[in-house]
Amino acid sequence: MPQVTVYSTQNCPYCRLAKAFLDRYGVEYRSIDVGVDRKAAKEMVEKSGQYGVPVITVDDEVIVGFDSNRLSELFGSGEASSVYDVIIAGAGPAGMTAALYCARKNLKTIIISEDIGGQALESWNIENYMGYRMITGDELMSKFEEQVRQTDIRIELDQIISLLPVSGGYQVKTSSNQQFKGKSIILAQGKKPRRLGLDREEEFTGRGISVCATCDGPLFKEKVVAIVGGGNSALQTAIEMSTIATTVHLIVRSKIRADPVYDEKIKSHANIIIHTGYVVAELKGTDRLSGIVINERTSGKSEELQVDGLFTEIGWVPNTGFLEGLVNLNYLKEIEIDINCWTSAPGIFAAGDVTAVLGKQIIIASGEGAKAALSAFDYLMMKQ
Repeated sequence: MPQVTVYSTQNCPYCRLAKAFLDRYGVEYRSIDVGVDRKAAKEMVEKSGQYGVPVITVDDEVIVGFDSNRLSELFGSGEASSVYDVIIAGAGPAGMTAALYCARKNLKTIIISEDIGGQALESWNIENYMGYRMITGDELMSKFEEQVRQTDIRIELDQIISLLPVSGGYQVKTSSNQQFKGKSIILAQGKKPRRLGLDREEEFTGRGISVCATCDGPLFKEKVVAIVGGGNSALQTAIEMSTIATTVHLIVRSKIRADPVYDEKIKSHANIIIHTGYVVAELKGTDRLSGIVINERTSGKSEELQVDGLFTEIGWVPNTGFLEGLVNLNYLKEIEIDINCWTSAPGIFAAGDVTAVLGKQIIIASGEGAKAALSAFDYLMMKQ
């Protein structure tokens, strides 16, 4: 058996997914919390060059992030293709709620998703989901997952790269070369983080730049970090990082557009410095990020900040690249749906933040997921 080590942090949802994957296939591994063990954190960086988790070593091979494709190649079982009543793309609030309702209707269902929890995992604290005064996104999605796993719903950790109409439904192909046929489809694959679009951004991702503060935040203990953004997510991240880092620079392009509750909270943290009207213009460093240049938008005045980490919270882009020409999309590339979650293609339904529905909230996505599942059931009953 290969020697497997998982370097992780306590609140990292992708670390939990990696461990769940290994558990599923009976792979023995050593788990190290680099948010607590500073010596192990240094060891991880030396082996991988990464300031982001998870990092998985399999003998001498280093796997950065939760790379389900590579892990499938190493440990997967290669299960045969199957035909399902419903294929659900995405395992966030919409996808998991849809799966639960499909199970209640006794529909043979599979969820295909790169992760479990989706965008909700990025929320440090959720204070507007009924039934909980406050809960983290990771904790809430763990409860969703636990409920779904009590059914016989199959969850496949993979990425959909194509969706094509075939006789009797649709054919899905994944990045690990698996194929599944579904009589109906529910699209709930959410969005991915928007990038800054700067030179060297890809080079520094995992080497100072992060899009998951809940995962990588502990690695920046007693360091200086910057947060880019002015919405709820950016302010939440700044507040939480202020308890970990020595100094937090909040870079706001125009003005803060967060709920008043976060605007008030941030004022009580003396180590948060707010730069209003600034944009990040340049990334500095050699083998990893060491600083950023910010420009004032009105005057063009530049200022260089020495930072160890940069967290981007500037919005999200719909995961609809594989849908061009199949369903109607709006100008933002979001899926257009009717009041019952029907798309323009027969047998394809959509729910959650990937759609053109205005309210991008967990509770709305969950409700839309339930509606999509019920619409899929009605569609299948009409086809009989």
